Amino acid sequence: MRCPFCAHEESKVLDSRPVEDGASIRRRRECIRCSRRFTTYERMDHVPIMVVKRDGRREPFDRNKILRGLVQACGKRPVSMDDLERVVAEVEREVTERGDREVSTLQIGALVMERLRRLDDVAYVRFASEHRRFRDLDMLVQEAETLKERKRREEALRAQVPLLTVDSGQTKTSK
Repeated sequence: MRCPFCAHEESKVLDSRPVEDGASIRRRRECIRCSRRFTTYERMDHVPIMVVKRDGRREPFDRNKILRGLVQACGKRPVSMDDLERVVAEVEREVTERGDREVSTLQIGALVMERLRRLDDVAYVRFASEHRRFRDLDMLVQEAETLKERKRREEALRAQVPLLTVDSGQTKTSK
């Protein structure tokens, strides 16, 4: 592996571990020449999935485009890069597991928004405004109201008392 600092061709692996639920391997390396350390990732090479753009063009699926969009939506928000990487990995895994050779940008955006909504409301609205191409302020306000209503329903569900409880603290359901 070529060193990103001095371009030397040889490095030694210091640590290897599975990441993204075993979908890839993270390797910590040290350059033989300059002794600087860097990280590489090894992923299985899949049959390329083509993304169908809104105008009908097709291009290969690129996880980095999703990550860049998330980083932009989460700018100055309390969302870690680990959380963003996890979202990208989940979306990539779901798209791959579907087995389709093509996926639309609308489908990818919906998968991203579903996960981003759980992380940060502001980032979700930022991403949704770009993905759904809000034409005016009313569309933005409507999306924010929908989000607030969904959060209110989720909070109400969490606040409900279970019907029966077992001593271990688990809920017992009746059949």
